Amino acid sequence: MRRAMRRLMRCAAWWAGLLPAATVAMLAPLAWADPPPPQSPPARQAPVPAIGRAWPVGSRPVVLRGWQPPATVYGPGHRGVDLAAPPGARVHAVAAGRVTFAGRVAGRGVVSVELAGTDLRTTYEPVRPSVRKGDRVGAGGVVGAVEPTGSHCATTTCVHWGLRRGETYLDPLTLLPPWLLHPGPSRLLPVLGVPARPRAAVPVPGPAVLSRAHPAEPSSPPRP
Repeated sequence: MRRAMRRLMRCAAWWAGLLPAATVAMLAPLAWADPPPPQSPPARQAPVPAIGRAWPVGSRPVVLRGWQPPATVYGPGHRGVDLAAPPGARVHAVAAGRVTFAGRVAGRGVVSVELAGTDLRTTYEPVRPSVRKGDRVGAGGVVGAVEPTGSHCATTTCVHWGLRRGETYLDPLTLLPPWLLHPGPSRLLPVLGVPARPRAAVPVPGPAVLSRAHPAEPSSPPRP
């Protein structure tokens, strides 16, 4: 019995001495390992150039619903803007580019245009296409007509106008410059290289001219 107790005590002492050494051996590589590299911040999206030269429909259509970016990739939101437009209205490309798609998706007519010199792509739906894939269109060029059905606007027909960079949805209104987005009163701008014409001096009439034009009235006699 005493021998068994002695063996048990020796085994316990041996394990007690082994555990600290094993712990140090396991933690030593972690202590000497290089810290993980700092995570780089997410890349910022490049700004959208204001290269639009025309609205998709009309000259200043009513925006029925604006752009509402989703919180997540598949989250709820509104990935574009809805523009009020009557059925049959012409749909224009907001900027010059090349047609990358013209057909039907889920029963709706869709036209996609890749904007020239950019990595941006605009979409218009529901549209009856008048162009084909590969066609070049200019700014303001007609790409189709508004279909009477297929829009998700409840009370009226509309055109859903979208903008994408790769798989990222952007606000299409950022394509429009301020003079097109918020038109103000017309104002003539100076032409570069053409000197301004001096204004002609307007003669100021002197006392003699004033007296001839407006003779003095006779003074009334004093009252008694």
